[in-house]
Amino acid sequence: MNASMLSYILFSCLLLSVQAEYCGVQEIIRYTKRLLGDSSVSCPCRQTAVSSCSCLPIPEPGHELACFVDGTEHLLENNDSSNPVITRLYQTFQALLDRNLCKSLAHETQCQYKTKGNVKEFLNKILTTYQAMNK
Repeated sequence: MNASMLSYILFSCLLLSVQAEYCGVQEIIRYTKRLLGDSSVSCPCRQTAVSSCSCLPIPEPGHELACFVDGTEHLLENNDSSNPVITRLYQTFQALLDRNLCKSLAHETQCQYKTKGNVKEFLNKILTTYQAMNK
């Protein structure tokens, strides 16, 4: 068993052992800030042109968690599947959605959005959503 699988199993057990209001706020804020500090995430989103930059969903209210799952999954598939921070964010959002853990976020299972943004805009949406919960 490799280290990433072991950490995923331990992380999953941790999520199961905490109470249902677990939202991972501090962890998600910390990881998101770390990704925002990475200069490689700021290129523009071109929805019509084929681009190496990702266009990610900026969620409508009530669809944040589903869109955060979709967006981080897209990042893993198209940018850097070896990035442990993106992997951890994706796993956290997926676990929160699957297990209905964070009552502060609505649990719509489909991501609905009117606009898309680049990686930086997507990460800023995650950050502002979780900072609002942290108050």
